Amino acid sequence: MTLRRLVLLRHGQTDYNAAGRMQGHLDSMLTESGRAQAAAVAPEIARLAPDRLVSSDLRRAADTADVLGAACGQPVKVDARLRETHLGEWQGCSVAEIEELWPGAIAIWRSDPAWAPPGGESRIEVVRRSRPVVEELEEEFADGIDATAVLVAHGGLIAGLVSGLLALPTSTWPAIGGLGNCRWAVLARRDDHPRWRLAGYNVGTGG
Repeated sequence: MTLRRLVLLRHGQTDYNAAGRMQGHLDSMLTESGRAQAAAVAPEIARLAPDRLVSSDLRRAADTADVLGAACGQPVKVDARLRETHLGEWQGCSVAEIEELWPGAIAIWRSDPAWAPPGGESRIEVVRRSRPVVEELEEEFADGIDATAVLVAHGGLIAGLVSGLLALPTSTWPAIGGLGNCRWAVLARRDDHPRWRLAGYNVGTGG
């Protein structure tokens, strides 16, 4: 296994982030601040010299990834499996609105990775659909090259995918918190210890 480092970066601030509304699969746009965050983080990611850059197809992630790609000199591969959690009937709502319509449901959702919002996905389902992206990168770099891959995605997906790749029991997943906009997590591994290790979380100057 020669994919040595995996960087999972959250997109820049969006209009929905600024308004405090849930996004899920809604295709929200970067704000001016979000674009500035992407521009600021791009040189930091470029210094990591990524060998592959893969992005969610949702515009907020893809637009962030395009800025990184220009700085890194890397094309961006778009993959819908890196989309944020589908939040079903909660998409577009504020936490206060959800609490009013589904009392207590937010607390359940945050504490139970197997629980899904009405019409949406659970975190376990999100990890199940996104983990093959990493497995395919592992296959691609199985030829002796020590490689770094950057995935540009979403806060909920990243927290879940980190938990899954670290093989944490699902009961502990809620302990992995969210990321600020344009902050990232780093997973790494060594020759003599091929399991992923958490090398950094909520890293960076954005968000």
